Amino acid sequence: MTETTPIERVLVVGAGAMGAQIAMVAALAGREVRLHDVDATLAEQAVGRLRERLDAQVAKGRRTADDVAAAFGRLSVADDLDADAADVDLVIEAVVERLPVKRDLFARLDALCPERTILASNSSSFVPSSMASATERPDRFVNLHFFNPALVMKCVEVVRGPASSDATVGTALRFVDALDKTPVVLDREIPGFVANRLLGAVRDEAIGLLEGGYADVEAIDTAARTALGHPMGPFELMDLTGIDIGYLTKTARFEESGDRADAPSATVAALVEKGDLGRKTGRGFYVYDDGGHRLAPAELPESPELKGK
Repeated sequence: MTETTPIERVLVVGAGAMGAQIAMVAALAGREVRLHDVDATLAEQAVGRLRERLDAQVAKGRRTADDVAAAFGRLSVADDLDADAADVDLVIEAVVERLPVKRDLFARLDALCPERTILASNSSSFVPSSMASATERPDRFVNLHFFNPALVMKCVEVVRGPASSDATVGTALRFVDALDKTPVVLDREIPGFVANRLLGAVRDEAIGLLEGGYADVEAIDTAARTALGHPMGPFELMDLTGIDIGYLTKTARFEESGDRADAPSATVAALVEKGDLGRKTGRGFYVYDDGGHRLAPAELPESPELKGK
């Protein structure tokens, strides 16, 4: 395959925070976008939250009302995957970080989509080859990893798998450029890619300092902001992105490597077990009000692994 079709029609599967914002980024860039979720109600609610967010940007003068209205005119909720995958140029998957779920989805999309369609995953947990092998088009498979919040963050990691064609990668790069994002290309796949491997090292050290009793959550976050220039501390960031997302990422990496260093920390595991997942649940490393504003550090659950330390 030496050429790929320019990307004009996009299907985003998964209407969580990332999927919905990726869909809107593409719609704002002039693409016809369909947002699909197994629960159509969730997709409709996601579009409602996008309207609130974009209306706020218009009110602050960051976007024009005409541009936003035109983008919503290009965005639709797709409730029939069979029909809505039939004529798209690109599918971006943004479903739960569980490999069997993603593989099943891509196998289905492979059967539904035209031969020209590029399949892409937003995952940072799973490398392209682990999902592309469920399809008959590994040459037309890449990871397009956006960062949260996708409406704001400029970086998109474009990760090629062993079988990804130059044409596919080139088309993906042009698409990212058209979104007014900055592509970072990985010529070889590696779990976590670039940004999250760097971030993971900071996160793991922060957890180690906390669990070792060297400093508390606020002190570590303050040091990251005021000494290192990070816009958010590692615990603030984990709360923002969802503690469960990091947990699933670490779990997947541990299952693949068998290295205990890759497993979720005792603190993170205890928070996930309790259901304290960060801002979205109102409690994680910090406590939040109904508007998502941070109130105070949370009292962290005691994990059996940390008793006696």
